[in-house]
Amino acid sequence: MEIRNEVKSRTVREVGNINTYGYIRVSTKEQNEDRQLIALREAFVPEENIFLDKQSGKNFQRSQYKRLVRRMKKGDLLYIKSIDRLGRNYEEILEQWRVLIKEKGVDIVVLDMPLLDTRRGKDLMGAFLSDIVLQVLSFVAENERRSIRQRQAEGIEAARKRGAHLGRRQLPMPEGFEDLAQTWRKGEISSRAAAEQLRISHQTFLRRAKRV
Repeated sequence: MEIRNEVKSRTVREVGNINTYGYIRVSTKEQNEDRQLIALREAFVPEENIFLDKQSGKNFQRSQYKRLVRRMKKGDLLYIKSIDRLGRNYEEILEQWRVLIKEKGVDIVVLDMPLLDTRRGKDLMGAFLSDIVLQVLSFVAENERRSIRQRQAEGIEAARKRGAHLGRRQLPMPEGFEDLAQTWRKGEISSRAAAEQLRISHQTFLRRAKRV
């Protein structure tokens, strides 16, 4: 069943005047959102009230998330599968949580973490426990993002030290390339004439000849 990115219908599941929404985020267009979608369906979130972003969680500049926030009103209920689907930036997650709870007046349920259900945290102790759990989970989400980037950087550096080739592998030059490159460097032939002899582009000859 198709997810509507921009809700066009006001038909929603209502408990009193409470509208139920769901938010899904995957980091790239290639990633599959089925796991999150199934969880929201099992929570009885109406299909037309599910908002989907295929975008990095480094900030909240996401088109469907913005539409969702504009659409929700006080008393509405928002489901997300896990805290890192909301975002991966520790400070911004906490800020958005505050905006949604305090300013918009909506409730949030994190399906993978039952303690993060603001419907159950209306008393002082419940709110305190929710805040503590949220801060811990937000920190873990951002720390994992940083760890992934660090591991990637370390892997690239290790590959460089091994002499591994990074990026697209260059094609070999035609026979006689090195001789013509040296001749060009001596000023005995023009780069265009050398490229014509080798039947390669002028820019390719210049780029590769400068490395010889």
